[in-house]
Order: sequence, then structure tokens, then C-alpha cells
Amino acid sequence: MSQTYSRIHVFFLLILFQLMLGFNNLQAQDDKEPKVGLVLSGGGAKGFAHIGALKVIDSLGIKIDYIAGTSMGAIIGSLYATGYSGKQLEEVFKTIDFDELINDEFPREAKSFYERENSEKYAISIPFDNFKINLPSGLSRGQNVYNLLYHMMLPVNDVRDFKKLPIPFFCVATNVETGESLILDSGRLAEAVTASGALPSFFQPVIIGDDILIDGGVTNNFPVEELRAKGMDIIIGVDVQDDLRDKEDLKTAPEILLQINNFRTINAMKGKVPLTDIYIKPDITKYSVLSFDEGDDIIANGEKAAKSKIDVLNKLKSIQKSLPNRPHLKIIDSINIKSVKIKGNERYTRSYFLGKLKLRGNETLSYEDFKSRINNIIATNNFETFRYYLEPTDSINQYRLNGHIRESEATAFLKLGVHYDGLYKSAALANLTKKGLLFNNDIASLDVMLGDNTRYNLDYFIDKGFYLSVGIKSRYNQFNKSVNPSLVLESGSPMLDNLNKISIHFQDFTNQVYLQTLFRKDFSLRLGGEHKRLKITSETLISENQDDEFIFENTDYLSLFGNLKYDSYSDPYFPKSGAYFNGDFHWYVNASDFNSDFKPFSIAKADLGYAFSFSEKLALKTETSGGFKLGDDSATALGFALGGYANNLINNFYSFYGYDYIDITGDSFVKATFTLDYEWLNNHHVLLMANYANVENQLFETGNWLSTPDYTGYALGYSLETFLGPLEARYTYSPETGEDYWFFNLGFWF
Repeated sequence: MSQTYSRIHVFFLLILFQLMLGFNNLQAQDDKEPKVGLVLSGGGAKGFAHIGALKVIDSLGIKIDYIAGTSMGAIIGSLYATGYSGKQLEEVFKTIDFDELINDEFPREAKSFYERENSEKYAISIPFDNFKINLPSGLSRGQNVYNLLYHMMLPVNDVRDFKKLPIPFFCVATNVETGESLILDSGRLAEAVTASGALPSFFQPVIIGDDILIDGGVTNNFPVEELRAKGMDIIIGVDVQDDLRDKEDLKTAPEILLQINNFRTINAMKGKVPLTDIYIKPDITKYSVLSFDEGDDIIANGEKAAKSKIDVLNKLKSIQKSLPNRPHLKIIDSINIKSVKIKGNERYTRSYFLGKLKLRGNETLSYEDFKSRINNIIATNNFETFRYYLEPTDSINQYRLNGHIRESEATAFLKLGVHYDGLYKSAALANLTKKGLLFNNDIASLDVMLGDNTRYNLDYFIDKGFYLSVGIKSRYNQFNKSVNPSLVLESGSPMLDNLNKISIHFQDFTNQVYLQTLFRKDFSLRLGGEHKRLKITSETLISENQDDEFIFENTDYLSLFGNLKYDSYSDPYFPKSGAYFNGDFHWYVNASDFNSDFKPFSIAKADLGYAFSFSEKLALKTETSGGFKLGDDSATALGFALGGYANNLINNFYSFYGYDYIDITGDSFVKATFTLDYEWLNNHHVLLMANYANVENQLFETGNWLSTPDYTGYALGYSLETFLGPLEARYTYSPETGEDYWFFNLGFWF
């Protein structure tokens, strides 16, 4: 009995001794308040657990004297050091779209009109300099991450020594060239933290000075020794690192890459954990570094893990004499840009940047608007990074914008796509794009479409931003189709009485030279000249020479044109918000000898659209179009023709549900279309459509454009967004004819 009692006595003495060792630093500070450090590990989305731990630390009123972090730990730690509370960080991070943040997805309106037209038809784009395919150094350039951090760190915008932050701070990054771990404790805070979180393969390296930097977790994912060296007496450590995963969880390249990196970090943690005085290890085993959509649960787990250490945290609080001073930070929502200064640009002029930024100086705008204009630069894909700094002036919330640009080394690209539709049939697209071909700011693009109907499209554009830009376009289109005879036969022709359809071979060769400028910042205005060669033949009819095709049209037309365009649709195919306007006027001044009775004529047309959402899944797009012809009516092939479904119909052809391609013709028309889009699953769309039109010769002179529609059509469609572009099937019906049509489409339109 006495031996048993002695053993129990010894056992409790050992427990007491361990507890005394755990609090030795706390109890040794009777006369001097201990310095408390906080170290936060990297871990991607699992780093949300840091926010939960900070909420508990805040609730207890514990004062933190120094913060160290790596990767996501650096991001959370730097924002806490800036002055944000754990609760504020939770509120902010709940509003962030992390897919957009990580993937550097930019809103469509961030791209110029030319860039949209030249990029929304390719499934694959590969750098192709010197006839060699080059892969990027990361999936994302990290611009959206920098934008977010810089915005939130504006309250400490002028701090260059991180020891002078509201809470002193440093983070860790890795030098790619030397493999060294670097402590970043000075410079520009947002830039340093972006470098610390530049996870290899996901983010491109960050260049600071002469150093090429990536994620600090590669070399030091838990900088506890470095924090202790700052004079900290007590260190709280929050560890969200992965344990090694089994084979069931190693199925993707990123998972295997992270596992390889974890070999070293997990082994290193064996010696780092004992260096902390309060070690918090949230249970986040079921989450990955990309589990951003489960942020709420991860934060809750971090809070739970911190509360499990509540006794020792309370003990720490009890020996702290001073209280934390953490005033509520308000994120700046508007700024005034007094002036703009850009460095690092060699191939692109200042006017080009001002045109993309849409800034002329001394303008007040919301910060969200400011970030969208910054993204206009990166969305061009001409630059690797745009690191900007806001230099305060003497006026409140007024800044000078100083930017340092790093131009992309890739100037040539090979782009590929595939497509099928009912008019042009199947086609494979090969594109070669070259930037800086002849001048700064220029871009040349050649599309070659190989398939049932060989086509090409050549674009050359010198982008001068707010100043006059210059463009050249050349294209060739062809297709075979049975069409309404009135498209190719003049009104009154006796043939119209005997023909319902004519099978034609349609060829269009068009060349344009134009000037473009930005008008009121959101509109593009083009003025130019056009040459068009139009040839339409048929084997259905017999010409006087029995061996030849019947030629309806074989004419060269010369015209002057003007085009005014606005486009803020959120998506070119399935917009949930935004508006669209495209007004076009062509004055045909001359024609070749085939059209011997040519007289000058004009064609004016306009398209207006608006999209809005009832909910996250349900959107409505409304569209109105109209056009008319003035003057000579002999060139019927340049009149208006409606029917079918397509997004890239040439000349004055328009889609119209319920009728086949080019079924309804006339020299003037009005049309309205309504599209209800229900995205019942991500990228899966169920579509209900209705369109109404009046089409006839001299429609606006007769006043019939205001009458009950002569043509109506309805459609039910299903669309799936794929990496090749939309995969679509649409069933259409017209009550006037009682006929129905199916239209199928695969891939981006080109």
C-alpha cells in the first residue's frame, strides 16, 4: 500500500513538474512584462484556421508584440499586424471569390474591345517564341492577390520598416536561384507578403530587387527560431501544415507536389514545436490547401483548437500589464488619383497605359473601380506584373499613382480551337499572334479555319489608348446554303415567282483600314474605309453558257464606315449583367463593272442589349436590333437577312429562332429577342428564348415597324460550357410556318 501510494505521489509530482516547465517563461516575468510573439505557418486555405485562433486571442485581450509568418500565415499575420482584428479578417475573407483571386480571372470588361474579339474564340493559347513552345512559370501572376493586399494595407502605406507597423512583423520567402530562406522585414508590405505566398506552380515567382522569390514554405514554413531571435520571451505558434497523406489522397499533380514538399517541412517541425510555449494545432486533416470554399469550417476549427488552450492563454493574459491597442480599421472605399507615373515600359508607350487605365489625372473614383482599371493592364496579357504604389499628397485620400511594369517576354502565341455549327459546318482553328511585330503597342493575328468551308481572318492593330489607334482587317468567308431567292434577286424579278429556295455558294472577301479612339472612356469609335468583294454563284440555275455556274453577284464594293461600340457584358455567351451597343453605318460609294447600274447607297444598323440577374442562377438578356438601307436597291445581297442561330454571322445577317439561316430578307428590319438563362448546375444552362421581328423593303417608310410582328419564333436550349467553348442544342419553332428546326453548336464561335 505504501509502495502504491509512493508511486502515485511520484506520478503527480512529475505532472506538476511538467506543468511548471510549461509555464516557466510565464512565471519568470514577475518584474518584467514578457514579450509575446506569434508565429503562423503556411498551409494555403487551411490558413483560415489562423483567423479562428486570432479571434480567441482577441477575445482574451492578449497583446501580441511581434508576428512572423510564412505563406498564408504571412498573409493573415501581416493583415493582423496592419491593425485588423480576427473578427474583421473573418468578415473580409467571407466576401472574397477565391477562384477569381487565385486564377487571376479578370472581368471581361477589363479587356479592350479588340482584345475581347481576339481572345474569345480559342480553347488553347501557348507562348510560341522562336518557334518553340514555352510554358508559363505559374498558373497565376498573383495580380489579384497583390490588389487585395495593397488595398487592405493602405492604412500602413507609408511604412517601409516592418518593425514600425502597429505590430512588428516579418515573413519568409525563398530565393529560387540560391535556395536560401530570406527574412523580409522591410520594403513594401504587400509585395513582400505576395512573395511569401507565391506557391510554386500555382503562382509565378515574385521579383523584388535582384531576387526571384517564391513561397517561404519551401525552406521555412514555421519561422519560430527567427521570431525568438527578435527578443520574444513567449511564443504562441499556430500550425496548419499538412501531415503526410496516403495513396488515396495522392491523385493529382498538385497533391503529389505538396507531398514532396511536406517531406522536409514535417521533419523540420519535430525540432520547431518544442520551441513554442503555446502550440496550437487545429484539426484540418480533411481539408486541402485549395479548400477555400470551406473557409467557415476551417475558421471554426482554428477557434476550437485555440479554445483548447484557453487555460494557458488565460495564464498569459494574467501576467500582461498593458492592453492591446487595436482601433477598428476602415477600408478606404474611394481615392483621388492626381497623376500617373509608369516605369519599366519599353515596348508600350505612356499613352497606351493611360488608355488602359482610363485615367487622365485628378480623378476621384471608387477603389473597386480603381482596381478594375489596374486589371485592364494585366488583362492585356502583355505584362507579367504591375506593381503600383500610391504616394499620398497633401490632400485627404489623394495620391500619385506610381507603377512599375514588367513586360512579358512572350510576344508570339499559338492558339487553337475547334467549332461546329449548321452554317459553316465543322472547322479547326489555328491562330498565330505576334505582339510588337512592327511597332510598339501593336499586335498581329492570323486565323486560319480549316474544314468544310475554309476561311481566314487577319487583324493588325496599333493600340494608342486615348489617342488615335490604327487597325487593318482582312477576312475571307464562304459557305453553301439554300436561301431565300430575294437575297440574290432584285425585287420584281420573274424568277421570284417560281423559286422558293436557291442553293448558293456565298463568298465574301473584306478588307478594312480604320482609326479608333476611346470615346467617353467606355465606347470605342471607329472610322475607316472598306473594300468588299462579294461573289454569289449557284449550280441550281442554268446560265446561258451551260458549263458555267449562274452568277448572281461578283462585285467589288468600296465604302466608308463608322462604328460606335459599347460592351460591358459579363460573359460573351451567357451574360448575367452588363449592357451592349453596336451602331454601324456604311456609305457605299463605288462598285465594279459587274454592277453596271450602281448608285451610291447607305446601310445603317444598331444592336442594343441588356442583361441582369434575378438571382445567382437566373438571368434575363433582352436584345433589340434594327437597320435600314437608303438609296440604290440593286445590291440585294447586302440587305438584311434573318434566320438560324449563330454568333458570328457576317455582313447584315442576323440570327432568328424558328426559321432557317437567311430565310427572311428585306432592306430594313426591327427585331427583339428575350433569353431566360437558368444555370441549374455550374456551367449547365437551360435557356428559354423568344424573338419577334418585322422585315420588309422600306419598312420604316410604311410605318409597319410599329405593327404586330410578322415573324415570331421560340426556342428551348441546353448549353454546357466546356474548355472548347459552349456545347449547345436548341430546338426552335415558328407558329407562322408551323416548322421547327434543331441547331447544334460546339466550341467558341469563329
